[in-house]
Amino acid sequence: MQLAGKKIILAVTGSIAAYKTPVLVRQLIKAGAEVRVIMTSSAGVFVSPLALETVSKHPVLHNISEGSQWNNHVELGRWADVMLVAPCSANTLAKFARGLCDNLVCAVYLSATCPVLIAPAMDEDMWLHAATKRNIQKVQSYGNTIIPVVHGELASGLVGEGRMAETEDLVQYVADFLSNRGNQPLKGKKALVTAGPTYERIDPVRFIGNFSTGKMGAAIAEELADKGAHVTLVLGPSSVEVSHANIHVKRVESAQDMYDACVEAFPAADVAVMSAAVADYKPAEVADKKIKKEEGTLDIKLGKTKDILAELGQQKKLAQLLVGFALETNDEEANARGKLERKNADLIVLNSLNDDGAGFGHDTNKVTLIGKEGFKKDLPLLSKKDVAKAIVEYITELRLRYAETTV
Repeated sequence: MQLAGKKIILAVTGSIAAYKTPVLVRQLIKAGAEVRVIMTSSAGVFVSPLALETVSKHPVLHNISEGSQWNNHVELGRWADVMLVAPCSANTLAKFARGLCDNLVCAVYLSATCPVLIAPAMDEDMWLHAATKRNIQKVQSYGNTIIPVVHGELASGLVGEGRMAETEDLVQYVADFLSNRGNQPLKGKKALVTAGPTYERIDPVRFIGNFSTGKMGAAIAEELADKGAHVTLVLGPSSVEVSHANIHVKRVESAQDMYDACVEAFPAADVAVMSAAVADYKPAEVADKKIKKEEGTLDIKLGKTKDILAELGQQKKLAQLLVGFALETNDEEANARGKLERKNADLIVLNSLNDDGAGFGHDTNKVTLIGKEGFKKDLPLLSKKDVAKAIVEYITELRLRYAETTV
């Protein structure tokens, strides 16, 4: 069976599509899965807990505690191979986006160490609302997967987008997801990724920096790790938190710190992705005490920082892959191709600040992949997770080509 031995938490929330969940549970079990059902109190308006208990052959939980018994949401979140939220109402989606925890479903979601698949279900106007779009992007940025809604008849009587995918399609989606998760073409490989900004100190309380959040690099590190690679993530000052068994995070502050960490890790790396926004300049001198505000101007002499990508390009061996990023405002492609050649990189990921939703501070990105022999691939505006998937997919293709030419 396609889900034989898989453990699935089905979280049911307060959408009318919840009436389909007994059929969904039966289909998951028929495919070989073991299913435990949790639900919000509002879901009980649309489907009976008794019906779900009967088909799943396990108690259905909907409260943090039942009388004197505590339902261990942490244990549940660690038990499953995947958590499927179906249907996911607009209300629960908003709670996931904000990290709220006022019911058992939210508690298990926040405790889950397994992948989370979310199947939204709501009326078209709610689905198309800007707040819902923002919440979708937010939960995707956390590493969750949104199962696309379908076009069809809605509870309001309208016909449009917002309908939950059919139950048999949900089963197939879960099966395909878990199957692809087992496909790890980079298993055993080592990867080096940089992410975030660098801070170059002026004095003990001030620095030169930039607006990079580190989200793009973190997404790439997680995608590489999901594909089996053991990743060293060199992370500049950032609030991004990364938790993956295959990722070792090394936090740094300055360009020099990042340079030292990369030079140390690169010789053992099969793949290196330099996505950090490293400062090009740093103060020539750092004051040992806070600089006081005085009349007139303050002149700070700047010196160049070390070029990490260029240094790694010089060290690069034949079997190593080196990927750089280029954030441009003019002559984008020409500048990216020039960087590809000068730095001896295999791929440049081109960002343009002229594109809405791209660059620093967004949960989305729009990039162009620039490679050797005229290779160019424009990606549309995507979540940073999906951009990371496209980048890692190309890295995997390059590794296969390199393996064939070096045999």
